[in-house]
Parts: sequence; structure tokens; C-alpha cells
Amino acid sequence: MSQASNSKFMSIGESGLTVLFAATAFLCMIGAAKAVDATFAFHASLTAAASLAAVFAILNRYFDRSSVLPAQEINGRPNYNMGPIKFAAAISVFWGIAGFAVGLLIASQLAWPALNFDLPWTSFGRLRPLHTSAVIFAFGGNVLIATSFYVVQKTCRVRLAGDLAPWFVVLGYNFFIVIAGTGYLLGVTQSKEYAEPEWYADLWLTIVWVTYLLVFLMTLVKRKEPHIFVANWFYLAFIVTIAVLHLGNNPALPVSVFGSKSYIAWGGVQDAMFQWWYGHNAVGFFLTAGFLAIMYYFIPKRAERPIYSYRLSIIHFWSLIFLYIWAGPHHLHYTALPDWAQTLGMTFSIMLWMPSWGGMINGLMTLSGAWDKLRTDPVLRMLVVSVAFYGMSTFEGPMMSIKVVNSLSHYTDWTIGHVHSGALGWVGFVSFGALYCLVPWLWDRKRLYSLKLVNWHFWISTIGIVLYISAMWVSGILQGLMWRAYTSLGFLEYSFIESVEAMHPFYIIRAAGGALFLIGALIMAYNLWMTVRVGEAEVKSPVALQPAE
Repeated sequence: MSQASNSKFMSIGESGLTVLFAATAFLCMIGAAKAVDATFAFHASLTAAASLAAVFAILNRYFDRSSVLPAQEINGRPNYNMGPIKFAAAISVFWGIAGFAVGLLIASQLAWPALNFDLPWTSFGRLRPLHTSAVIFAFGGNVLIATSFYVVQKTCRVRLAGDLAPWFVVLGYNFFIVIAGTGYLLGVTQSKEYAEPEWYADLWLTIVWVTYLLVFLMTLVKRKEPHIFVANWFYLAFIVTIAVLHLGNNPALPVSVFGSKSYIAWGGVQDAMFQWWYGHNAVGFFLTAGFLAIMYYFIPKRAERPIYSYRLSIIHFWSLIFLYIWAGPHHLHYTALPDWAQTLGMTFSIMLWMPSWGGMINGLMTLSGAWDKLRTDPVLRMLVVSVAFYGMSTFEGPMMSIKVVNSLSHYTDWTIGHVHSGALGWVGFVSFGALYCLVPWLWDRKRLYSLKLVNWHFWISTIGIVLYISAMWVSGILQGLMWRAYTSLGFLEYSFIESVEAMHPFYIIRAAGGALFLIGALIMAYNLWMTVRVGEAEVKSPVALQPAE
């Protein structure tokens, strides 16, 4: 009887994933053997190796664990699952530094083209999608997965749903990043902005993302708190909408099931419409809604103040969700897209001013009664400045969508400046602030290794951002004016190469700004590493969790 009660069985997740990965390894070996191009053979071999490693890891875990799976609660308190969150937080720092370094290289290539090195895999055309995917999806995506898994557990007061599923999401997502990134370097791309990975990478991401949605949803379903905290609404909107965008923009027909090349189902102006419906809402939901969830949890926690207006946060959520999805056509002004669709995109973009600034005001006013903390807490300062950059970017974006402004700004470096004011100032700083909060919490440390280093990171990166975006604003407006300057006889006053030559000093300034931003990230990585390694351990309090924690 005792022996029966102590007998150990594989869970459904363990047995199911073991069979799945074993079958995947077998099929990928066949794919590698029959591959019609070298890149597909490499990716099939890589997937087979990763699948076999997954089988070994699952079986090893099974033999090492006790006869029962980890408990949902210990002594009446939630037994939070922090392992996948630790991995996602750590790997996000690695991907961030890698992505910033590649960005610095390609910025330098624009100033000094010899840095392309006359090699195919180090050319600007291959490194540029590597940079965008690394900073958006590898760095930003891992920050979103880490914070969403942390926040949903803490605000629901339950353990993450699933046993191996959270690990499948984190590791599976990062494997997608490896496949996509190596594909870019080897010249495999669909040539769709922010959607460059080929068909087999897209299929794998679909499986991982659906699992992510299920883990998040089922954690909400089993929550102990009756109220769903507003940050979870933003996370849920981000996860669901990115799934819809991915499925709508990426249907493709492969030339061969043993080759990397495929053709998108859509063509012509329909493909352009789908692409910028996807592209703009990747900004709207991946880079905005998800990071607003971070704002709504981490700023109140760090400031030790309640959200300024919970009612305003709900209005912010629903208005943002409704309006953002229609704004994509403003990327296609003066193209073959019907004029009514262009005008619709412009109109909804202008309307986005209201909810965006409502969210900014809500984030900033959360500091009411705690403004003095900005002098002593550089982490909170970084979080608050990120919200200020969010407000600036969401003012500039709608303004640039107005057709008369867009006629000057489109295809120029002004757009690059706008994107990076949001990417570096908003997404970068709010991610850094979240990581500075998360790492001591996850590794049970009383505080960060050095607040002085956080201060250095803040100021060095801020100077870098200002250099970057101001250089791109000036160069972009100069480009637009030079391109449409005519002589009295009606000829173009400047050749295209003259406008390129005029950009050289601004490209040097941009590279300098990117270098400073990278230096700041390296300081952060050292600070976080030392926090984990030598930080003072936090003594666990026996006090029961509070409902709002």
C-alpha cells in the first residue's frame, strides 16, 4: 500500500511533450536529409538537436523529481513558479545587449560603409532585420513574458497554470528567436517589416504563442482574487492581438516542404494593407499595450502609491484597444491604397492622442505625494521618464500621420527618429526599470547592488537617446526638404547622392548616441549580475499576502 502511494507516473505534460519532441526530432532529421537548400538543412538539424535535448531534459527532470508535482500552495501561501521568469529576465539582458550592439554596427555602416566588410552575412541588409528582431522580439518579448508571468501570479495570488507549459513558452520562444536570427544572417527572409521569419519559424511561433495565451488565461481563470488587475487586461490584449496579427499577415505557401522559400498568400496592395495592419499594431500591441501593463504594475509598486485613477486606466484600456487596430493605413499615404483607407488610418491615428495621453497622465500622476522619490530612486526616475517618452512619441506619431506632414516625413530619417524615441525612451527605459525591480525580487535580494550605477545608466542612456533622436529629426527634415526642392526651371535642385552626403555628420551623431545607449545597458548587466551574485539576501516575512500585492 505504501509502495503504491509512492509510485511515480509521468504527467500528461511530461509524456505528451516527450512524444512530441521525439517525433519532431525524427521528422527534422528527415527534413535535414532531404533539404533543398543549406539554410533549411541547418535549421532542421538545429531543431532536431534542440528536440533531443528537450526529451533528455524532460526525462531527467522526471527521474529527479519526487512522486508528486510541485504543490500549488505551501502553508496556505501560493507556491509561485519563478523559474521560467528568471530565465526570461536573464536572457532578455543578453538579447538586449546583442541587439543594441548590432544596431550600433549598422548605424556605423551608414556613416562608414566599409564596415559592411564585403561579406554577405555582415551586410546592412541582413543585419538590419537582425537588429530589429533582437531588440523588439528577443529583448522586448522576453521582458514581456517575464513580467506578465510575474504580474499575473502576484495579482491573482496563484501559481502559474501548467507544469512544463511555462517552460515550453519561454524556451520555445527563444528557440524561435535563434531560428529567425540565424535565418537573417544566412539570407532567409520574407522581406516583411517585423515579420521576416520564414514559414516554418512562423508555424513554430504560432504553437508557442497559443500555449502562452493558454497559460496566461488559465492562470486568470483559477485566480484567488475576484478582481482582474488592470495590468492583466493590457497583457491579455497584447497576447490575443499579436496572435491575430500573426495569423493574418503570415499565411504562406512554401515552394517545398524541404526548403526555406515560401510565397505570401496575399499580393500587391492587399499584401501592403495586411503588412501595415500588422506592422503598426505590432507597435500598438507588442510595444505599447504590453509595456503599458508594465507601467501599471511596476510604477505603483516602486512608488508605493496606488494608481492615480483606476477608472481612467479602464477608459485608457478600452479606447486604446478600439482605436489602435485601425491606424495601420497611415503607413501607406500616397500609395495605391484607396484614399478612403488612408484617410481612415489618419483619422484613427489622430484620435489615438486622447487615450495615449490619458495613460501617460495616469502613469505620471501616480507619483502624487511621492515626487520626492525621484531624487533618491533612479529606478523610479527611469520608469517615469519612460512614460514621458511614451507621451512624446504618441504625440509625434499622430502628427506624422497627417497627410501634409507625412508628405515631408515619409521615407526620411524623421521616421527613424520617431521610432527610436519610442523604442529607446519608452520601451527601453520601462524595460530597464522593470528588470531593476524584478531581479532583486526573483533572487530574494534586499536591494540592487548599486543605485549609483543605475544613476550612471540613466544619464548615459538619456544623453544617448537625445543625441540619436535629435540627429534623426534634423536629418529627416533636411532630407524631406532637399528631396522636394525645385529650381526656377522646375528641375530637382539636389541629386539623391547630394542628400545622402548631407546626412553623414548626422549619422555619426546617431552612432555616438547608440554607443552611449549600449554602454548604459552594459552597466545594467553588470549591476544585475552583481545583485544576484553578492547581493544581501532578503529575509522572508511570515506575514500573509495582501490582496493588492
